[in-house]
Amino acid sequence: MKITKKYIVLFSLFIVPLLFYVLLSMGINNFAKLPVLTKNVTDISVIDSENELSQKISIIIFPGKQISTIKGEIFNLNQKIYKPFYGFKDFQMIAVIPSEAKVEAEKIKKEVGAYTNMINWRFVFADDAVIKAFYESFKTNKPLDANLHSSDAFIIDKEVSLRGRNNDKDSVDGLLYGYNMKSVGELNDKMKDDVKVVLAEYRLALKKNSADRKK
Repeated sequence: MKITKKYIVLFSLFIVPLLFYVLLSMGINNFAKLPVLTKNVTDISVIDSENELSQKISIIIFPGKQISTIKGEIFNLNQKIYKPFYGFKDFQMIAVIPSEAKVEAEKIKKEVGAYTNMINWRFVFADDAVIKAFYESFKTNKPLDANLHSSDAFIIDKEVSLRGRNNDKDSVDGLLYGYNMKSVGELNDKMKDDVKVVLAEYRLALKKNSADRKK
């Protein structure tokens, strides 16, 4: 009995940590990354010098000129994506909005802010042509509508590349560039998982770099 307990203690002290290290190393090297669909997206700093995409994990949306008609989309995104992740240091949510809709945007911002910590929400305003050019750099398979609105939310990584899926069973050619804010299911079942994957990528890379420096 004493021998059995001795082996259990030894296993706990030496073997379990070793197995954990091996699994962590395998995870760092073999972790399934979220595909890059578009490289070199235009940085938001071109539009607004106070904000940038580089070294941030950003969720970008295009609410358009008639924000009050699509505020349900913003509330869905805020609830399902922003709230679970806004506490991460490098995470931010950016709404790119036509300048003429600024008053309406401020109303929505106030409504969302009534029950949300807005510390990592950004509202960027620009002229129509600038917004179109910025959106076109995403190179998606859907255009903005006449009001410069898209129902999709986009994930941009720290290298300013658009992330998404290239094997999505519900998308044309399997390419999922953005996540439909009208669909709570898509935000919850697809986007939330994919944001977690991108965050995990950078955490694992950080651990690997830290481990390499200690060698």
